[in-house]
Amino acid sequence: MPEPAQHADVVIVGAGVAGLLAAHRLTRAGVPTLVLEAGPCVGGRMSTEKVDGFRLDRIGRLLCTSYPELRRNPGLDALVLRSFSPGVLVHSDGRRHRAGELPAPRRAKGALTTARALASAPRVPRPRTARSPRPTAPLGSPLDQARLARALARLAATPVPRLLARPELPASDALIGRGLPARTLDGFVRPLLSALLCDPDLTSSSRCADLALHAYARGRLCVPEGGADALPELLAAGLPPGTVRTGVRVSAISANSVATEEHGELRCRSTLLATGARAAAGLLPGLRVPGFHPVTVVHHAVPEPPLADPALLLDADRLGPVAYTAVISQVDPTRAPAGRALVSSTVLGPPPPERELRAQLAALYGTSTSDWETLAVHHDPEAVPAMPAPHDLHRPVRLLDGLYVCGDHRGTSTLQGALHSGRRAAHAILADLGVQLAPTAGRLPAAA
Repeated sequence: MPEPAQHADVVIVGAGVAGLLAAHRLTRAGVPTLVLEAGPCVGGRMSTEKVDGFRLDRIGRLLCTSYPELRRNPGLDALVLRSFSPGVLVHSDGRRHRAGELPAPRRAKGALTTARALASAPRVPRPRTARSPRPTAPLGSPLDQARLARALARLAATPVPRLLARPELPASDALIGRGLPARTLDGFVRPLLSALLCDPDLTSSSRCADLALHAYARGRLCVPEGGADALPELLAAGLPPGTVRTGVRVSAISANSVATEEHGELRCRSTLLATGARAAAGLLPGLRVPGFHPVTVVHHAVPEPPLADPALLLDADRLGPVAYTAVISQVDPTRAPAGRALVSSTVLGPPPPERELRAQLAALYGTSTSDWETLAVHHDPEAVPAMPAPHDLHRPVRLLDGLYVCGDHRGTSTLQGALHSGRRAAHAILADLGVQLAPTAGRLPAAA
């Protein structure tokens, strides 16, 4: 750590993805920046535990290849995304049904189609079935399925400002007036939105729900190769040596100084608070603390993959606590050692009883789970900030001259929202410091 007399122009408190991306923007503009992190490593909630050759995400959030911030930031050029197979698998009435798949020609041009995304998708053939005609559950008749495909295609082509101009309601209420049959809503749209928003009751703002479906319709669901921590570690590795300091606890902040428990006071010209919402309010009393959606992720090591398809599997019938699950080693083979498979399941709530969990997974995958080994159960009661209607998608990142805040609690509670808030904060700091933005920085969109 620098001596108390030394300083950086900008001190960032928190080394999550929002703070790290802001540090990238600032250092590229020539502004000396220091990032302080209380934990032993960067990433915040985007962390990955390594156990016996397995890579286990603590909070298994879903990403979309269409997230604009994944393309806008040079610090993420080397990120490898592993895509799920198109659409999702929905378990209903004791069977699995593919749903929500858009034909390739109708997929929006904004989707991430670079070699690093498409080439990384596992080359696993989709299982074929001899059943004919195709079962109608859970999407209804072929006509209903065609309506769903058209609705997703229209959504993919709709500009974001037009989505945000729609009346704002709780997402559950807004879905009723979208012209889709109840069977399609209950069998596909509601389970998918619950997974994307980590909101089982869909109390989130309908605008946030529209943005989530818009991202889904324009791209592919995906995860970073090697685990969730690959993304923040890549951002940290791209910063000048010595920029990020871990194991440093901050006790107080102001516009021109940061007090640390280990190294005294550090002077600066600007301070950016990039922690979670509750930690931010602890350092800046008066900041609003939102409600949260709790998330539990359970990882099982299995002798062989119970499903060859690298798909996201949703439970439309709500047989138990699991909202969605996947043989994640089929999506990203680096997450399991050779000869074994990894099943990762997400519960939108507290850790469930083991017996209830295994019974549901046995039904979803159609196989016994008696020989599955539980590797880890990760629970975070404040995993995802809630976004009930009305929700401000563009909360201020500039509190006053020299004091700024960013994170997924400033816009949408997604990776896109966190990255976007970091970029907004960096732009605000540079503007206040009188630093000319690089021509490649581009204009900020209206919302995350």
